[in-house]
Formats: sequence, structure tokens, C-alpha cells
Amino acid sequence: MPLTVETVTKLRGIVDTSCVDQEKGIPGATVVVVGKDGNDLFAHSSGKRGIVSNEPMTLDNIFWIASSTKMLVGLACMQLVEKGSLKLDDGEHLENLCPELKTLQVLRTDGTLEKKNKAITLRMLLTHTAGFGYTFFNERLRDWALPEGGDEFSGRFEDMLMPLLFQPGEGWEYGINIDWAGVALERASGLRLNDYLQKHILQPLGLKNMSMVPTQEMKSKLAYMHAKDQDGTLRPRNHLLRAPLVVSHDNEALFHSGGAGMFAKPQEYCSTQLLRKETVDEMFKNSIPEFPNFARQGIPAAKPDLTNPLPELYPVPGNPPQGWGLTFMLSNGGATGRSTGTGFWAGLSNVWWWCDRENGVAGIVCTQILPFANPQVLGLWVGIEAEVYKALAQDKLKK
Repeated sequence: MPLTVETVTKLRGIVDTSCVDQEKGIPGATVVVVGKDGNDLFAHSSGKRGIVSNEPMTLDNIFWIASSTKMLVGLACMQLVEKGSLKLDDGEHLENLCPELKTLQVLRTDGTLEKKNKAITLRMLLTHTAGFGYTFFNERLRDWALPEGGDEFSGRFEDMLMPLLFQPGEGWEYGINIDWAGVALERASGLRLNDYLQKHILQPLGLKNMSMVPTQEMKSKLAYMHAKDQDGTLRPRNHLLRAPLVVSHDNEALFHSGGAGMFAKPQEYCSTQLLRKETVDEMFKNSIPEFPNFARQGIPAAKPDLTNPLPELYPVPGNPPQGWGLTFMLSNGGATGRSTGTGFWAGLSNVWWWCDRENGVAGIVCTQILPFANPQVLGLWVGIEAEVYKALAQDKLKK
């Protein structure tokens, strides 16, 4: 259903208001909402391309979508599952593709290492139950990587060679799992990850402004990266994922990050769909019912320049059990009005998306601000989503 002029005006006002304060607010944002047919219900940009730029933010600007990449790589992996080239629950098959996984060790809480006791499966990678973490979300892993430190955004495969935080399948921890799923995809398909995504997902949909190695034209439209100091002041900062932006051409040495490597025009991100219905159903099914409280274990600010602390991932009234599909969270409802089957996730640079198949609506809120979980961006996302569901409810009453 199309949104009314009144609703579009309200949504535009929410985005515009969020970008008014160029010193302590959101420098620039793009918000896109689509219906079940994939067509735009709302698309609007506001603010500036960057606080050191005089250019306005527009719908043509390119964002680093960070972990929103994971959903795309999940789609690609499931294409190969449909073909039989990848197997969801066969650890031997996965570890033969990625023999590096066979010798991984588990980092105990006392800092010592023990042997891994079972094979890692693709489903474990897609559900973050393999044991991998992120150094910026886990203090134990951060400290293990010292003194040289860990950098998941270096553009080097070597930074993916880190220990597990628990035995495979015995917990939930958000980490570099989808990076390894991307490695498995490359080895199963014989294509670099970005090349596979271009050939089998993006080009068939006619999408030309999404890439892990941005073209010169895409780079000319790249939104600037920002940091928020503790007092809320905005400042410009170097791009966190610099490697693919400064190479003269793609090469084998550049790691294609399945976990965070995609640059995209937000409207194009909302257009991706290329799987059989039963495969999409599998992606939206809770794959971790044994961990109903995973979202409440919280995420510390292990690297405060990259993330704020998160006491829980997505609070829902009544604290129902929550789930994880194949690469994204299943919130089991929410205060905005979303359905219990809604999938959603985010990117470190304060990019947030959701997909509600029951209500036939999805959307993305894009900014380029660190650290993650910026309260103002969260407020923008909640405001947009709540207004959309208010409009859907009014439309149902009329019918």
C-alpha cells in the first residue's frame, strides 16, 4: 500500500529534524522504506554528505553498510545450499573447504587455549554459534590479540585467524562467523566473494551501486565517516574500512569481508531478493531455540571508539524469548508495532535495517557515525519504524 502524503510528510520531518544539529546531531542520513513488492514507499536523504563537506546528502550517496553485508552473504550461501555446493549442517564438508578451521583452538576464560572438540558447520557460522567473536565486542578476545591487537577491518585474511570463545555450538557470540562463511563460498564457487555477489545477486537485479571494491564513481559519492566524542560532539575521522577504498584495483591480497565489506546505495540494498520461498522461510526460522536469552547477554564497549555498550540487543515488552535466523536477529515483536516474525540487523557505522514479511514492509536507516549504537540514530530508526506501523494500522482499519 502507498503511504499517504501526511505519513510521508511526517517521515520526512523525522529525518530532517535528526540532521538539524551539525555539531552534536546526525550529520547526514538516508532512510528508505519499501513494500512487499520491493518498490519504495518512502526514500529521503537529509543533512550533509559530511560535516567537512558542503554537499547535501542525497539518495545517490554511497554508504559503508558494515554488518548489513551479512544478510547478502547469507543469501549467496543459501543459493549454493540450494545447488548442493554448500551444506548447512555438514561440518566435515565445511572444514574441508576451510581447513584452517580444523586447527582452531578455544580461548578459555583464564587465557589458556584448548582444542576444539567438534567440527564447525555453515549453520553455526550463519547463526553466530561457532564460537567466533569480535575484538571490539569482546574484552577477552581483545586482550588475547594484544600487544599487536586485532583489526577485523584491515582487509587482510590473517585477521580472521583468531581463537574461538567457546566450543562450537555451545553458545552465541556475535563475531567474524560470516567472514568465514564468505571464505567457504569463495572456495565452493571458485569466485571471489564480491565477484560472486555481482554475478549471482546484484547484476540479475540490475543493481550497479553495490560493491566490496567500489568503483571510482561510487567513491566520488561516498558518505563521510564521523566519530562522536563522549560529550556528543561530531568530528570527521578516517574511514574504518579504508583498504578497498585506496587500492588501485582488486587483487588477491585484499580480503573480501563477508561480515562487513559492502558499500551500497541504500535504495539498492532494499531491492535484494533471489531465493526460493522455502529457502527464505529457512532463513527466517529461529535456528537457535536452545539460546532464548542470547540477546540479553549484552555487548561491552571493548573498544569504545567503535561501540557503545549494549545491555541487550533489542528490548521487547514482556521480555519474550528471541531468536536468530540465518545471519540476522528475530526480535519476536517490538514496541514499534512490528510482527513477531520480523528480521532485522545493523552495521557498525550505525546502519539499521528491518524486514517484516507478515506486514509486507521493510526499511533501512543509514548514517556513517562511530561508535555503534548511537542513541540519536536509534531514536531516528524507532521513530521511522513506529510511524510506518501507525500508517499500516490506520490503513487496515479503513479496510
